[in-house]
Amino acid sequence: MGYTVIPSGRLNLPESEDAAAAAAVRAALAGRGEWYESDAVPSNGTLVDLAEAAMASIVRDGDWIEFGYDDEGDPKWSDRATAFYVAIAPFARSGTVDIEGEDGARWSYTYADGQITQHGWNGWDGSVEPFGEYADPPLDHP
Repeated sequence: MGYTVIPSGRLNLPESEDAAAAAAVRAALAGRGEWYESDAVPSNGTLVDLAEAAMASIVRDGDWIEFGYDDEGDPKWSDRATAFYVAIAPFARSGTVDIEGEDGARWSYTYADGQITQHGWNGWDGSVEPFGEYADPPLDHP
C-alpha cells in the first residue's frame, strides 16, 4: 500500500552546507511520528543518512548530491518526502530532482538560489506546489 516513486537528479548543495541541511530535514521531520524517530539518525548525520526520508538513494560527489531510486524497504511517497525536499531548498544552489510515480505521473523540483519550484502535478497528492500539509490551508490527500 502507498505510492511508489522513482527519483533521479542532481543538486548543487555544497558539502559545507550538508550539516545545516540535514539539521533542517531532521527538524522538519521531528514530531511526524510513523517511521521517523529523531534519535534514529545521529545528530551529526548527513543528507546521505537521511535519504530514506526523500524516498531515494543519495550519493554525495563533492558539492553535488545525486538522487536515485532505492527499492530497499519499498519506498512510498508521503508528507515526509515533501518535507525533505522543501527543507533542503535554502541550502541548494541549483539543480533538479525528477520524480516518477507508480502510475506514470511525473513532476520535478527545481532549485535555484535557495528556492524550490515544482513543475507538474505531484502524483501522490495532486499538489502543484511542494508544500503539502505546509500549505495554508493544508492540502488533502487521496
